[in-house]
Amino acid sequence: MELTLWNKCVFEFLGTMIMILLGDGVCAAVTLEKSKAKGAGWVVITLAWGFAVMCGVFIAGPYSGAHLNPAVTLGFALAGKFAWSAVLPYAAAQMVGGFFGALLVYCFYRNHYEASTDNPEGILTTFCTMPAIPNKFTNVFCEVIATFVLLLIILALSTRGNAPEVGLGSVGGFPVTALIMSLGMSLGGTTGYAINPARDFGPRCVHALIPLKGKRDNGWSYSWVPILGPLTGAAIAACVFLLVY
Repeated sequence: MELTLWNKCVFEFLGTMIMILLGDGVCAAVTLEKSKAKGAGWVVITLAWGFAVMCGVFIAGPYSGAHLNPAVTLGFALAGKFAWSAVLPYAAAQMVGGFFGALLVYCFYRNHYEASTDNPEGILTTFCTMPAIPNKFTNVFCEVIATFVLLLIILALSTRGNAPEVGLGSVGGFPVTALIMSLGMSLGGTTGYAINPARDFGPRCVHALIPLKGKRDNGWSYSWVPILGPLTGAAIAACVFLLVY
């Protein structure tokens, strides 16, 4: 079957939705009251996020390349490995997928959200990222560096693959799993390592829309950081790749 751009965007949507369902799902499981996993900690979160990305890659990899991230899509377009005409459709599919993935998390854990209204900060961070120490300059820098590492490694690995599409799927699910886990454990402590606008913006919008009493504001004053930082890091990684490979 010949895949159209629409088909590929559908798989980007599905892959991103499952990634966010499982990724934000572990944040909810570890944070919310009366959850059997409450307090499991950062290691569990980083491991589960790695597996979440792996599952998204397995769904979308053979069909769309499994970018699952507007920063990945931008980075590959800048590196000459992806058509510019498909950048905005891919990014739109990823952002919508992120929204619906987070919406499913809320539906799944609704009773636990209602039991956790005395922890509005924790509720917000089950949807999106917030910095451990608020400092916009430093927070952007951290997102730039983490996403730079993500993209440079994916680009480097993809040069040795034979996949027809370029993205996370081109390097295989298991190397990507290890990469996401490593980034979380090593570079995630400052900002929660968004490294993906679709991972942050859509879920933040879900938090804004859910009818939950006692929730805090949506952190809109910070919301540009996990968008600008990853896109900038991806662009720098693409430039470095073109210079040295």
